[in-house]
Parts: sequence; structure tokens; C-alpha cells
Amino acid sequence: MNCIYCGHPYTYILKDGLRKCSKCKRKFSLKKIAKEQTLKSAFIEARTAKVTSTNTGMHIATVLKYYEKFRRHIALYSDRQYQRHIEAVTGYDEYLYLPKSLKIEENNINKLQHFLTLSYEKKVYNLMMPTLERYGYDRSDAQERKLLLKYLQFNKVAKLTNAENTITKFWDYFEDFILQYKGVSAEQFIFYLKEAEWRFNYSREEQKKILFDI
Repeated sequence: MNCIYCGHPYTYILKDGLRKCSKCKRKFSLKKIAKEQTLKSAFIEARTAKVTSTNTGMHIATVLKYYEKFRRHIALYSDRQYQRHIEAVTGYDEYLYLPKSLKIEENNINKLQHFLTLSYEKKVYNLMMPTLERYGYDRSDAQERKLLLKYLQFNKVAKLTNAENTITKFWDYFEDFILQYKGVSAEQFIFYLKEAEWRFNYSREEQKKILFDI
């Protein structure tokens, strides 16, 4: 078979079962490749790590490790695509996300995720924004907390009545997409946001080509 790294047509099997390229001398495991292909297919089908672990018999920690790897590759791919189309941006809007399971109240303000959504060629690109404190928001100031809560209430109504466009379509998609995940940490939020962006931007066939190519 061809080398998975350099494409050279001549590889040979070593005693430990690995294959080695006669040109670049790099080694690779067919079992590991097959496992990754299986997990890529499950990820593209939007199966959760728990379901994939049950279906494949792989340990949940292994599945989660690969899923995290896929999301990081997707985020990098998204950045490259956006850089190629930056001149085509036609609009943008900011989003203050609070899980639907949480009420708009003072105790949940610290759970807000702030991101900016840009649109180009019927696709979207998302950027995480600085925390509210970076904008000068003071959580200890009762008046500021009250104003923020009023803004969130108004923002919720505005989104429901806003004319539908690529950005608002994505926000609706993201709100449904993220519900399947419980307790996404602030550090990991960007990668789930980027996964939603990737699924929104590309068809299932396009997703398959992109993920298998990278």
C-alpha cells in the first residue's frame, strides 16, 4: 500500500505489525488508521462519544480524545477558510449565549459566553469575544448587573423578532446543537462552537471530505 505520509507506493510490514515506507522511512499502524476512520465516520454522523463508545467497544476516554482532536482540526480549518474569504464578509453581530436550561438572572451572569458571528457567502465564522469584565463590567455593581439583565431580556426578544438571515439561522442551529452536550466548560466552549459552525456551513458529504482530508 502507499505511504500515508508521502504517498510513496512501496511500504513493507515490520515484525511488530507496523508498516514502514521505503522512501521517507516513517512507520504507521493499519489498526490505528482503521480505528481513526471508524471514529471519523461516527463523528460525521453526529454520534455522541457515549454512543460511539457503546457501538464500537472503544473506551469512552479514547473516543473523547479523538473527538477533541477532530474539533481542534476543524477549528484550524475554519480559520484557514475564513482568511481566504475575509473580503467576502457581508455582516456580523454579537451573541451573548446562556444555556436554555438557565434563567436570565443574576446568579447565571457568570455563565454567559460572548461571541461574534460573521457571515460570508452563506457561511458563518465565529470569534470568541473578551469576557464582560474586559469591557469594564463590574459584577459587584448592582446597577450594572440590573442593566445587563435588562439587555439580555431585550436581546432575547430582539432575536425572536429579528429578520431571518444567515447569522440568525446559525444562532438557531447552534442553540439546538449545543443542547445535546451537558456541562461544556468555558475552555472547551470554542471547539463546540466551531463544530456547530462546521456542520452548519457544510453538507454531510462535504464534512466527510474535509475531515478525512485533514
